[in-house]
Amino acid sequence: MAGERVLIVDDEKSMCQYLSIMLKKEGYNVKTVGDGEHAIEEMKRANYDAIMTDIKMKGINGLEVLSAVKEYEPNLPVIIMTAYASQKTAIEALNNGAFHYMVKRAAKNDEIKMIVHNAVETRRTRNENVYLKRRRGSEGKHKNIIGESESMQKVFRRIDKVAPTDSTILIRGKSGTGKELVAKSIHYKSNRANKAFVSINCGALPENLLESELFGHVKGSFTGAIRDKDGLFKVACGGTFFLDEVGRHHRRFRSSC
Repeated sequence: MAGERVLIVDDEKSMCQYLSIMLKKEGYNVKTVGDGEHAIEEMKRANYDAIMTDIKMKGINGLEVLSAVKEYEPNLPVIIMTAYASQKTAIEALNNGAFHYMVKRAAKNDEIKMIVHNAVETRRTRNENVYLKRRRGSEGKHKNIIGESESMQKVFRRIDKVAPTDSTILIRGKSGTGKELVAKSIHYKSNRANKAFVSINCGALPENLLESELFGHVKGSFTGAIRDKDGLFKVACGGTFFLDEVGRHHRRFRSSC
């Protein structure tokens, strides 16, 4: 967490305060507004990593906020919140590109944190994928990694050797040495470069939510599970899945489905 920006939109001040306090404790930079009109203005004024908006508000409602966001910034995740679940509005919100449809009273704190975490990570991954694809150079180049020493040249040669394979790859190294950069370099030099690169920090997830995040869940499997959700293994199908903080080591898995 590095101060990612979250915009909360709700005409209920107590809900804004509740979510703001919770997310600030998690390290997010939070801004709250009380109506849809100001939400759209704020979204255009500043860069946000996720938006949480109530669906029923006077004037511009949450679905209209969602529509404005998708038109202005399609990759910005929008979490729709409601006090009362409605299958019709849930389907409409998800069909219009909402990242998640959340029932306020049913969602527990850990679930809310996980929803926001996933939204922010999705935004980060999309941005990084676009950025790295633009930077991807000719065969044999590693533009996302800086290094000219013999040790780094050895790393580059190893990346070139393993990238064309379908093997599971173990990347070891101390924190901050660039294991995820190596995983991305392998991905973008492989024949799966046009597929998804999905990264997850297993150490940052509560144990009880890790299984659901990896393998998905079906509607009704726990409180707040209002629809079936694909796990990240399925999302990464045909691409690359990098699992960080797996025990003492960091593993990079390539999806073979």
